[in-house]
Amino acid sequence: MHEHHHASEHMLCPQCDLMVKIPALGSGRKAACPRCGTTLTTQWDEPRQRPSAYAVVALFMLLLANLFPFVNMKVAGVTSEVHLLEIPGVMFSEDYASLGTFFLLFVQCVPAFCLIAILLLVNRVPLPAAVKRGIARIFFDLKSWGMAEIFLAGVLVSFVKLMAYGDIGVGVSFPAWCFFCLLQLRAFQCVDRRWLWDDIAPAPRIERAFHVGVTGIRQGLRSCPCCTAILPAEQKVCPRCRAVGHVRRKNSLQWTMALLVTAILLYLPANLLPIMITSLLGDEMPSTIMAGVILLWSDGSYPVALVIFIASIMVPTLKMIAIAWLCWDAKGHGKRRDSERMHLIYEVVEFVGRWSMIDVFVIAVLSALVRMGALMNIYPAWGAVLFAMVVIITMIAAMTFDPRLSWDREPDVNHEESSEHGKN
Repeated sequence: MHEHHHASEHMLCPQCDLMVKIPALGSGRKAACPRCGTTLTTQWDEPRQRPSAYAVVALFMLLLANLFPFVNMKVAGVTSEVHLLEIPGVMFSEDYASLGTFFLLFVQCVPAFCLIAILLLVNRVPLPAAVKRGIARIFFDLKSWGMAEIFLAGVLVSFVKLMAYGDIGVGVSFPAWCFFCLLQLRAFQCVDRRWLWDDIAPAPRIERAFHVGVTGIRQGLRSCPCCTAILPAEQKVCPRCRAVGHVRRKNSLQWTMALLVTAILLYLPANLLPIMITSLLGDEMPSTIMAGVILLWSDGSYPVALVIFIASIMVPTLKMIAIAWLCWDAKGHGKRRDSERMHLIYEVVEFVGRWSMIDVFVIAVLSALVRMGALMNIYPAWGAVLFAMVVIITMIAAMTFDPRLSWDREPDVNHEESSEHGKN
């Protein structure tokens, strides 16, 4: 079946490169790829009001969370209270500027920028086209780097660790931060990439025939990784979003493998070096990630010990094995019909990557809160910096990997329509 010029009704699946015809979607329904099941586009009801409302309230909650005391701790009559912005402050004062910067960027700046970007783009604020394009590109690139909810999980874990030492209380900011985490996630969810780019500028027309159910690479077409426009394979720059792209990411496997090797080299010292130093009545006790898990387990905090063990030891290790396996399979060593399993592994790797940061945030909270003068202090140590680097490098490694490589050996599927799923 030949189709001309209706690029706006079609989409190349970003995960498996299949040409899919998008059906007319009812409100609250989504279209998924018939081959790999990836959600291609979602039709939200009130696509402008919903994300705007969530974003405005989330920004207000973020402001509240930064204005008032966040958590407090009482040990032997000494009270320590901490505001959110004091946490990076402690990092900077202890010469761990890198950890303070990670905290400011991932926990505060990235979510705040993304929420402001949603308000500007969704409400058609009159801005120059180039500025609009730039904001949209940065928004979609940064969205997965916001770690507000992971920080919240880190705070809850640090409470359990601190209960052994004294009384923990939460300030006015704590519930505000919880609401902020929920609302910002919901705001991001309500912005559909395809809808937003179509709203900024129409998709470029295609001057050649194409077939539904055949991969783009076999038809001499490519998908713009930024705005989902369908482009001729030889066209390097997308006319709509100005992003430079190729049929497959250039040197994808080499980049992924190089980053993976770097992460493995940093992972060993990150586990062997202490991640924090507890100073109790003048005695300094360094502790590694594994020592922290063993201590929590021996104290009877089994769920928290498990959370830290899974997030800080199992997840990074399995993630590195999974990335290596994906690269091995993409080189053509896997079974021919293994693409669905590889797709699942890739999706899991993409999702869990950020959660390994829990331990880094736990140390940030402990270091800021436990400042009891001569009685007790907690400081971050080099292991925490290396561990944060491992998490960030493995996240970038997963981003440089091109999931379409796992599907390139598969035969095409001649589906006329994409599958459609029900209410969100």
